[in-house]
Amino acid sequence: MTEDGAGARTTGAGADAPAVTEAEADAPAVTEAPLTGRLTGLVRALRGHGIRIGPGETVDAAAVLEVLGLADRERIREGLAAALLRADRQRAVFDATFELYFPLGVGTPEGARTTPEADRDTIRDRLAEALAANDQAALTRLAGEAVNALGGYGSTPGADGWSAHQTLSRLRPETLLARVLAALREGERPDDAEADVTERIEADEIRRRIQDFRARVGVEARRRVAERRGTDRIAQLAVAPSADQVDFLVAGREQVAELRRAVQPLARKLATRLAARRRRAARGQIDVRRTLRRSLSTGGVPLRPAYRRHRPARPEIVLLCDMSGSVAGFAGFTMLLVQAMRDQFSKVRVFAFVNRTDEVTGLITTGAADPAELGRRILTEATLCGYHGSSDYGAALGEFTDRHLGAVGPRTSVLILGDARTNGFDPNLPALREIVARARRVHWLNPERPALWGSGDSAAPAYAEAVAMHPCRNARRLSELVARLLPV
Repeated sequence: MTEDGAGARTTGAGADAPAVTEAEADAPAVTEAPLTGRLTGLVRALRGHGIRIGPGETVDAAAVLEVLGLADRERIREGLAAALLRADRQRAVFDATFELYFPLGVGTPEGARTTPEADRDTIRDRLAEALAANDQAALTRLAGEAVNALGGYGSTPGADGWSAHQTLSRLRPETLLARVLAALREGERPDDAEADVTERIEADEIRRRIQDFRARVGVEARRRVAERRGTDRIAQLAVAPSADQVDFLVAGREQVAELRRAVQPLARKLATRLAARRRRAARGQIDVRRTLRRSLSTGGVPLRPAYRRHRPARPEIVLLCDMSGSVAGFAGFTMLLVQAMRDQFSKVRVFAFVNRTDEVTGLITTGAADPAELGRRILTEATLCGYHGSSDYGAALGEFTDRHLGAVGPRTSVLILGDARTNGFDPNLPALREIVARARRVHWLNPERPALWGSGDSAAPAYAEAVAMHPCRNARRLSELVARLLPV
């Protein structure tokens, strides 16, 4: 096997080529795409993941390849990222997709072909040595060997493949931490005062190396499956989306943490958009009388139109948030986003409910910036549940109209956040209509797919007859709705 300029290994097929080994016979037949095909495939896959790339950026990326050449794969990666990406949050999606269209190799890894007898214990021993030495090349080879030896599944064409999860479950690299630390400390005699600090630093570093190895295994498994099933298909199905495109209802801990870091930048961007809309709205309509007066200085030609300027008061916002179950994460993130934009509104008030409603504006103002921690505080410090812990939209809306309807006035925009699942209780549509009658406008943001509205205990279709209901499944959609729906 040889490596081309982009780092992809290709098999030779000359007259003096050696006999095909059993491992090579099992390797999938790989058709090398031309460089232009790889680049356009990469761009197409990134667009499929919601990254906006136009023809200009694609031409720039082609120019990058021409200038940098194909000798250094990492330079190609960084150059294409600079040409195609506009935000840091897109980098993880780009890196995973780049590995599919510009892979480090094709077919079965060289190490796996030369050592087909490698078993789990042998790989673990070599992995411990590579982690202790931080040997990047060895870690890459071991990832390929591990996937080949431990990650294969299925026995019939079309139903077989390679699994990173299966590989890591069998290899268990995280259990090597103590062994690697012992190897690093062998022969060292640090002072007692320095021993604890040194051990903690080394442990964190080894955990980082293990996490990096786990990522290499994922890259190798996706590459092998892409060769069998098609690169375009795997780029669409197996590359995790960016955090702002992950459904609120299924977001994991790392994705929630990334969303938490995105709250303040997103709030600043949305605040800028709202301020621009407010400036445009302040111009008002053309004042015909003043425009004609101005035209006297230009011989009756109205070159400088005059406008009836008006200064609308900043609107008030009321959030009514369902804090039950998995919906709480969606509601918590939206609370933090609106609170970060509070300077754009004259007043922001937040109410939470499960089957009872309580105001939590003070908790939002002084609470943590973590949606999960904010949700925990709201559930423990506010009165949201009565005699049971299930969500009851009808009872919550009724209590809001009985106790807190004074928060809604002619300048108030109400955002209701929830999945509209009533657990079989009365949806209490008259209470919702009473809120609609008093408010300037009311919008309902639902984190479920529209296809699920009306299924089971969902009262979404009934509520949608009284208010405008919008699907809002991820942070990107939420930012679009906030920028479009909130008044100026």
